[in-house]
Amino acid sequence: MSSESEKFATPRVAAGVLFRDDRDRVLLVKPTYKDGWEIPGGYVEQGESPLAAALREVREELGASLEVGELLVLDWAPHPAEGDKLLIIFSGRHLTDAEVAALDLKTSEISEARFFDVDQLGELMPDRLARRVAEAARRHTAAYLEHGHVV
Repeated sequence: MSSESEKFATPRVAAGVLFRDDRDRVLLVKPTYKDGWEIPGGYVEQGESPLAAALREVREELGASLEVGELLVLDWAPHPAEGDKLLIIFSGRHLTDAEVAALDLKTSEISEARFFDVDQLGELMPDRLARRVAEAARRHTAAYLEHGHVV
């Protein structure tokens, strides 16, 4: 007989940060370990808050301690192969091209960081991620999504 708590969801949680430039392009990073581009971020570790994970991942991937702001998106996006997921995007500040050029990328994990127009996202990342990041880029207030779509 199963316990009552076995009914509760135990999703994987990931947190990322949306940094922009003065033209409202989005900063994406190119991971060395998989195809495509992403925003800086990653999975939340046990006992870690999503905000703490976002700050840690930015430090690890970009080699800089950059401010992380308000919640932009909370996306319920279960993956067929990976199970339940809660994916969070926080706002980051505007960065200049010079600041991005000065980043100390973690070369074992990230090979490049560049700004892209929001309309290019679908060419650079999986559809579900492109929808989530594009929605976050349009937001000035927080939104709840399911599979990248506003509910």
